[in-house]
This record gives sequence, C-alpha cells and structure tokens, in this order.
Amino acid sequence: MADEADTIQNDAVAANGADNSPQIALISQYVKDLSFENPNAPAVYQWQEQPAIDVQFNIGADAVGEDVIEVSLKIEVKATTSQGTAFAVELVYGALFGFRNVPEDQVQPFMLAEAPRLAFPFARRVLADAVRDGGFPPLLLDPIDFGQLYMQQAMAAQATETPLGNA
Repeated sequence: MADEADTIQNDAVAANGADNSPQIALISQYVKDLSFENPNAPAVYQWQEQPAIDVQFNIGADAVGEDVIEVSLKIEVKATTSQGTAFAVELVYGALFGFRNVPEDQVQPFMLAEAPRLAFPFARRVLADAVRDGGFPPLLLDPIDFGQLYMQQAMAAQATETPLGNA
C-alpha cells in the first residue's frame, strides 16, 4: 500500500523535483460592471400588475496572463408590465482563475462549466441586492446546472460539425 502511494506521489513530481500535478485556484472575484435602471420611478411603486421577468445569461472566458484566465458572468434582467419597464439590471461578474499543469482539453470545460458554478452564487447575491436596493423585492435566480448546459452545447456543436473530408 505504501509503495502504491509512493508511486503516485513520484509520478506527480518530475525528475527535477518540480510538482507536475494539475492545479486550479480561484484568485479573485469582483463586480466588473453593474447597472440598475428604474425608469418609471416613483410611479412604478404604485403599479399593481406583477412584472414579467426576462433573464439573459452569458459566459465569457479570456486569458489575462500566463496561466490566468478571467471568467465573466453577464446577467441581464428586465422586468416589464403593460405599463412599462419596472426595472432593468445588468451585471458582469468576474472571477480570476490560476492554472498550472492542467491538460489543454480540460481548460475549456472548467472555464465554461465549473468556474461559473463557483462564481454564480456570489453574482446572484449582487444581483438580488441591487434589485432590493432599487426598491423591489430581491430577485433570487434559480440555481443553474452549468455542467449540463456545457454538455448540451458541446453535443449540439458536435452534431453540426462537418466530418473531415466533406466540403
């Protein structure tokens, strides 16, 4: 048993003593952009109709340095009634991740599935606070299964790819 553990440990350490095991670390999280609009205040607070809530979500990933990638969650919410817009909020929430010895084929799945899963609860809180601070009940977004969304998009992209050799 000890020999097996030593073998695993030795596989992670190169001949020169460097640690080659894959590592990912969350470096920082931050609000990159936040906009809240309440175009019909104060009349909106007298409206009796419940607003329809439209939520748009986008994920971006950009290299910002060697072995550092920024993941951005962009959430746009618009609440409207027949009387007009109750509120509109846009949030871009950033998170920096550091990588070391991560296989290239594992970076994209992490950036588009796991990284958003880690950052989303914090972005959701910022959004809820902004809506509450605008004079409305806090908007609590349902949890999102980013892993499932990533798998669906990957399968859809695979299905539309033209096989090699076909023009």
